[in-house]
Amino acid sequence: MSLNPSSGEPTAVLERAFRVRHYECDAYGHVNHANYLRYMQEAAFDASAAVGYDVARYEADGLQWLVRETDITYLRPLVYGDTVIVRTWVADFRRVRSRRAYALRLAGSDEPVATASTEWVLLDSATLRPATIPPEMVAAFHHPGVAAGERREPFPAAPPEPPGTFRMRRRVEWRDIDPAGHVNNANYLAYIEECNVGVAVAHGWPMARMMAASLGIVARRYRIEYRQPALMDDELEVTTYISDVKRATAVRHNTIRRVADSALLARAHALWVFIDLATGRPRRIPPDFMDAFRPNVAE
Repeated sequence: MSLNPSSGEPTAVLERAFRVRHYECDAYGHVNHANYLRYMQEAAFDASAAVGYDVARYEADGLQWLVRETDITYLRPLVYGDTVIVRTWVADFRRVRSRRAYALRLAGSDEPVATASTEWVLLDSATLRPATIPPEMVAAFHHPGVAAGERREPFPAAPPEPPGTFRMRRRVEWRDIDPAGHVNNANYLAYIEECNVGVAVAHGWPMARMMAASLGIVARRYRIEYRQPALMDDELEVTTYISDVKRATAVRHNTIRRVADSALLARAHALWVFIDLATGRPRRIPPDFMDAFRPNVAE
């Protein structure tokens, strides 16, 4: 945690260290994309508590924060045994919204790991409707870098779905639910990645084949917009297709809808980079890979 050098009191800018656990890594040996979001969320909770707004305070005030959007750029993979330092601060306030920024780096160095931001909406816990951020809360989180309301980058528009849009269904399980009673925001990314693995299998490129060809696909940037919460036992349909295919990159689009009423719960826009697993460097997308995926590519 950052401290005020003159008083030793906590400031609104916080640093927290996380040692990478083995179970947080995927088959590539890298920390799974969703776990970066979990580090960020824990750091945000600690930063809030450090200025007097812990979970008990929010409960007493009848308020809660809900993530509306996550934007993360991955700069280097984390592996088992690494320690990552998550630095976080409030970047701006609007009437009912606040943007929190993050900078992740390797412990003991200035090497950046990721940069990110989350857009939070303050809710009245009784009505679950947006609540005006109290002036005393703004004052508590204030530091010299806080702005009154920065201009937002619009969420990228997705092209029309191709005929080969891939669809996967799954049901929300108990393990997916957080203390707020709905699917945790990081788990939406886990659903999306499960769908993205499924579409590769459907087109003849399961993970075993890709790894045998030393072909990896990693996210460079993810933007996820959360529209409505998913609840226990909801049946969800997750869809995906790609666009903007370049030499070594492509954009993947995902949506998550509730089957019962087709309500859009979340959508994602991700820039993917194809890499050589042996070197970790970008590589050209294999022609036979693209031939197999043609039906899943938007014009």
